[in-house]
Amino acid sequence: MTEYGLRVGRAELGSAGPITFGPAGILFLADNAAATVYAVDVADPGGRTAGSGPFDLTDVDARVGSLLGGDAADISIRDLAVHPDSGNIYLSVQRGHGEQAQAVLVRIDRADASISDVPLTDVPVASVTIADAPAPDDERVDVILPLGDEGEQITVGSRTIRILRRPIRTATVTDIAYVDGALLVAGLSNEEFSSKLRRIPFPFTDGADAAGNNLEIFHVSHGKWETAAPIRTFVPFDGGRAILASYTCTPVVHFPLAELAPGTKVVGRTVAELGAMNQPLDMVSFVQGGEEYLLVANTSHGLIKIARRDIDAQAPLTEPTEPVGVPRETADLQGITRLANLDGEHVLALQTDPDGRRHLRSLKSASL
Repeated sequence: MTEYGLRVGRAELGSAGPITFGPAGILFLADNAAATVYAVDVADPGGRTAGSGPFDLTDVDARVGSLLGGDAADISIRDLAVHPDSGNIYLSVQRGHGEQAQAVLVRIDRADASISDVPLTDVPVASVTIADAPAPDDERVDVILPLGDEGEQITVGSRTIRILRRPIRTATVTDIAYVDGALLVAGLSNEEFSSKLRRIPFPFTDGADAAGNNLEIFHVSHGKWETAAPIRTFVPFDGGRAILASYTCTPVVHFPLAELAPGTKVVGRTVAELGAMNQPLDMVSFVQGGEEYLLVANTSHGLIKIARRDIDAQAPLTEPTEPVGVPRETADLQGITRLANLDGEHVLALQTDPDGRRHLRSLKSASL
């Protein structure tokens, strides 16, 4: 791992955040409490024996809770990622609540569904600090639509929803992806126009996070241009030449990576509006019948499917309220909170059932 700048050390996580895999099976982990992203050699035991076929695991939250000495209510699964070689599944987990909460990395072996915690001490590791992260005492807040009963209840028109106000520091990194030698890091900064997409070269070097872009989008539901709302989730698209990003209330925006000159403000092309009082939770792209599609998990609807050809053809949405943009299909798949590509034929979903139990489910790409 020395070629990637990793040295034996410790990834001391203060909070569980987004995770994604990069080259050579290196896992990137974001820690918003420390405004740091770690790169870790997880020493995956599967080697180059890529798993294939569907994978399903019931009551994953209870199983992880049992491993960590708690129960399902103690476990918050913040993200999931699939190892590119072994097919083993990694979970970014927060155990407990409040100041006593602990961040843990968990691995699920695809061969036998065994669960283990992944050591983050005395492992090959590298890190980069997000230099322009909001300060811990920044008084601004980030407002999200929580999945549980956290936060406060408000009424907007005929709808009653919950919102949760969190310190802006907690949205320093909202999602990450590795593309063509760089880690893309979406989130908020300490600047007035705080929505940011950072491109951090890997291996990490001093000052590596300098190549960032302030983002501006047209928010259809809000009827205005915005620079403070963070990307909630994004996915590399079109062979890594672009990303598709989604925001709360719920625009989907296209950003071509070739146009992201370092240090500039970038205006995204809003291509879809998925509804007010809705929050995107995760996105993946997959191939069906030789064509690329986007899947969007969200809080208000079933799983939403959008074709790349329609995204390519969509003119920018710049008018309030009415435009909905690209055609989409909505599958009757409720409760999906996380998505990851399992293999070429399946998408892995973390799904909450009506009783609040969480399960890993394989969705066959050909049937979506």
